[in-house]
Amino acid sequence: MSTVPSVAVALRNILRVDQVLTEAEELERYSHDDAEWAEYALPLAVVLAESNDDVSRVVKLAAKAGIHVIARGAGTGLSGGANATALSVILSLERMTAVTEINAAERYVVAQAGVLNNDLREAVAEEGLWYPPDPASHRISTIGGNAATNAGGLCCVKYGVTRDYVLGMTVVLADGEIVSLGHRTAKGVTGYDLAGLMVGSEGTLGIITELTLRLLPLAGREQRAVIGYFPSLQTAGDAVADVSRAGIIPSALELIDSMCLKAVDEWQGLGLPENADTLLLATVDETGDTGSALADRIAEIFAAAGSLDVRRGADGSGEGSEIDDLFLARRLAYPALERLGPVLTEDVCVPRGAVPEMLRRIQATAAEHDVVIANIAHAGDGNLHPLIIATEGDDDVKVRAKAAFDQIIRDCLDLGGTVSGEHGVGLLKLDGARDELGPRVLDLHRAIKAAVDPNGILNPGKAF
Repeated sequence: MSTVPSVAVALRNILRVDQVLTEAEELERYSHDDAEWAEYALPLAVVLAESNDDVSRVVKLAAKAGIHVIARGAGTGLSGGANATALSVILSLERMTAVTEINAAERYVVAQAGVLNNDLREAVAEEGLWYPPDPASHRISTIGGNAATNAGGLCCVKYGVTRDYVLGMTVVLADGEIVSLGHRTAKGVTGYDLAGLMVGSEGTLGIITELTLRLLPLAGREQRAVIGYFPSLQTAGDAVADVSRAGIIPSALELIDSMCLKAVDEWQGLGLPENADTLLLATVDETGDTGSALADRIAEIFAAAGSLDVRRGADGSGEGSEIDDLFLARRLAYPALERLGPVLTEDVCVPRGAVPEMLRRIQATAAEHDVVIANIAHAGDGNLHPLIIATEGDDDVKVRAKAAFDQIIRDCLDLGGTVSGEHGVGLLKLDGARDELGPRVLDLHRAIKAAVDPNGILNPGKAF
């Protein structure tokens, strides 16, 4: 069974006709995520799953037929992790959007993998609860996709990443069996942490269809924002390192450079500032005098590091406020830059003390390879997102961009960092991941993959 018609017929025998897509335009649309220049093939078909049983039936059919299954959420990934390979079926979970339980007493939520991050956050907020992980794509990315890449976000510097909130999950294994992993209790160490293993595995070990997520109380936080306007990337990086050395853990510490601000402003007309090369956007959420003192200390550190201006305010002070607009600009930076041309996105993470040097090396790499690199970052935890901007149709600049991409990865590893902080390895960072992991650890990965997916049908060739 290796042709589109035969696969489609077999799938439609186990699902409804409208759940199986085979038109060329549909196959192309679902064949890749948002990663620029990551390779992909057209899938044999696209399946729109609506239940655990749908996923199980598709995986069983694929296992019997010897074809690959690539799970997909909203397709917002930036590493090629959801890209179709030869002889594959794309299994979309976008229709699995139910929030099935919110337990306020035990502080957890159970949601299907296709629920959008922001929809889940809004649902639990109605019960006075908060789900902290908030990637910049929170309005368009799914909880399942967030778990598959262990996504972080603006709050992760203080509150952690997706893995820190996954209590349990439902997973469809490579033989089609449906299993429950993890627990719903505040603690649980029975057996190996297989739910934790699945988080960040990019769909290579199993297909996550439902998640049980830990929640925090929504009340008890009082956001204060501190904005630093810096003359250069490196002075902003110095401030990040100084905040870390001072032992301060802000609830957010984000970096955005003037190129990103300009791109967002030209798109959205927010009237963003033009008087700084790089901005640091910090928030603290401690209440009362403690929060005021922390904000004061961050403002002092920004000034001492060379900030041209430091402004204070309440984050969330109202739609259209300067501070809200700056945080909105941080979230909109990537799509704004995409309007200028293809963007090759990095996702390196270095020790916080190495942020100034890594930013210096990124600038040197841009000059060496004659490419334009804009910069955004979850600077508070060292997770940098250099954005290499190419020109549509210019093959030469693509070659230079890829060379710059590879150099940034080498510099990251040289400084003791990791090649992916939250986007996943996918296809774009396989070489860097192999350099980082080394032969023995790669063997461990292969052994785990062989144990749970002996025929290699789940998202082959990704993650390591």
